[in-house]
Amino acid sequence: MATIKGEDTRRRRPSAGKRAEEAAPSGGATTGAPEERSASETQPPADGQAGMGIPTPEAALGLWMSWMKQNMGGFAPVGSTEQPWWVASADAVSGSLLATGVEQFQRFVAADPMLASIDRMWNANPLREVIPVDWAEAVRALRIVWLRSLRDPAKAFTRSAELNMQIWSSAMETWNSAGARWWGLTTGTAPETGTGSDKRFDAPEWNGNPVYKTLKEMYLLASDFLLRQGMEDEDMDPQERERITFHLRQFVDAMSPSLLLMSNPVALRRAVETGGASLADGARNLLHDLREGRLSMVDATAFEPGRNLAVTPGKVVLRNRLIELIQYSPSTEQVRQVPILIMPPWINKFYILDMQPKNSMVKYLVDQGFTVFMVSWKNPDASMEDITFEDYMNLGPLAAADAVRDITGSDSVNPVGYCIGGSLLAMTLSYLAAEGDTRFGSATFMVSMQDFSRVGDSAFFMDEPQIDFIEQQMMERGYLDSREMANMFNLLRSNDLIWSNVVNNYLLGGKPPAFDLLYWNSDGTRMARAAHSWYLRNTYVENNLVKPGKIQLAGVPIDLGKVKVDIYAVGAEKDHIVPWNAAWKITQLTGGDVRFVMASSGHIAGIINHPAGKKGGYSVREGARDVRSPEAWLEGADKQPGSWWPDWVRWLNAHAGDMVPAPALGSDKYPVVCNAPGTYVLEK
Repeated sequence: MATIKGEDTRRRRPSAGKRAEEAAPSGGATTGAPEERSASETQPPADGQAGMGIPTPEAALGLWMSWMKQNMGGFAPVGSTEQPWWVASADAVSGSLLATGVEQFQRFVAADPMLASIDRMWNANPLREVIPVDWAEAVRALRIVWLRSLRDPAKAFTRSAELNMQIWSSAMETWNSAGARWWGLTTGTAPETGTGSDKRFDAPEWNGNPVYKTLKEMYLLASDFLLRQGMEDEDMDPQERERITFHLRQFVDAMSPSLLLMSNPVALRRAVETGGASLADGARNLLHDLREGRLSMVDATAFEPGRNLAVTPGKVVLRNRLIELIQYSPSTEQVRQVPILIMPPWINKFYILDMQPKNSMVKYLVDQGFTVFMVSWKNPDASMEDITFEDYMNLGPLAAADAVRDITGSDSVNPVGYCIGGSLLAMTLSYLAAEGDTRFGSATFMVSMQDFSRVGDSAFFMDEPQIDFIEQQMMERGYLDSREMANMFNLLRSNDLIWSNVVNNYLLGGKPPAFDLLYWNSDGTRMARAAHSWYLRNTYVENNLVKPGKIQLAGVPIDLGKVKVDIYAVGAEKDHIVPWNAAWKITQLTGGDVRFVMASSGHIAGIINHPAGKKGGYSVREGARDVRSPEAWLEGADKQPGSWWPDWVRWLNAHAGDMVPAPALGSDKYPVVCNAPGTYVLEK
């Protein structure tokens, strides 16, 4: 698995030809290939020889090159099958096709000195140590698409012909336009300087230089062609189709010409301007990342919790084996009677909700007159491998609620759960409902799932084989390393979080940016073995939380339907981790009134949206429980500009009691331990 690539699982990357050979089925060894082939088959494919001396995308991986060759080069008979190729089944010819493709690719690489050199460099490429792309899954996806295309050769030939026509038309238009400009025959505006929202091709050369523009258009057309092969196969299982498309996208993103020095105009210009110093700086950056074992995405020296992040004043008033509980200092003399307890996810540090004063949710709530408490999870090590999910409940929300009630004198607490902190909150509320315990009042869920039947792009990393592998690693270490979870989430936005940094750090020789959100993203936590394994199996694998009585906590069967508290739930429109229509499901699962809001943007930006920024928007609709589908809810929802925070505060005010004097920090039973943000958040 790309995201589960520890020191002990890395292998030397085989050569391109060898990788393609390993992708062939057992019946397709090269030794079984026919001895006689036509001259066209024994020569390196002419269309693979880029006139610029720059390898085309298909040249980077043998299997795709062979697949494109088969589709774009016609359907000449291959192999030694007795049946004609047009009536042979995919299974009958697949082994021969793959074997032939392997040999073609080996000859193709060997015949071109530049490609042979590139293949040797990739074979020794240290980037494989810091880039988490799962090439095995990419090869599998390419192979499946290739073999399925053989079932309908006429359709495949038509699609390939259309692609060829599009490439030819685009190239002709580009060079004709360039020629007209050179001869001064055009009077129109200058060529555009970007490719929509694709930041990879923002440099003016990608549109003003016909060589670069042709390369870009060929890459985009070929990429779109390949992705459509995966998405348009209607008889494939939908989940498998999504998985194939995901790995195809990882592949085409990794094949971008912007990632090669010789085909990146910005990198070439920088190298010339600096006299090669940028290349030396890039090499030093790569050596640093190899020592660290990961790709640098942010200047790690620019931020630190307690210095310029997580600076809202407060005190730690409880510390146990799993949490530190922070009570924030009031900024108003009067506060709402019912305090707020925030439970962030334990796979990240809590300060995403308290980054800097200008975008801190914690500070905003304090300034609105609420007493706010925050759970800060400990970063587990191997000694905590036997910590259970019940321990997370008992030492987390339940222990924290006892302290909050003692310090504030309030009979109840309004909890807030963010991401998987919301999943823990939902289970805790169900447990308390079964026990008749009313310590928790109205609850808020932010981008949180309870029904795991729709899990977004994270499903690609959460199937049974992947979780088996995760559990194997946790058995060896006692925990799941934070880098592996970070790799998973980074792959969901690989162009923004991986490849842009490869270009900046290694090709341009630049320093990683000083960006608070990226710093937080790289400041992950480990996951305790027993608790994390239990969570993955009961949510992503078996989806037990929506099955009444299926989950037992401390011997108590739990049922979400017995949760009768009022709920404010937030989904995010562009969330790839918790799809908004999955977050919406809580409106149908619990027994209280639910106000559901869909924020614009994604998993982080949709939640961290301070009203002062005057950005984004949200959709809201009264009576969410009466609507039976998320699509119907959205159709009747009202769209509002700006942040959803003020709407939430109005809802909180109606569920937080009267105004009372602000409580002191800590109590006799829960004295102050240290200043916020505490010590657990600093653990690496």
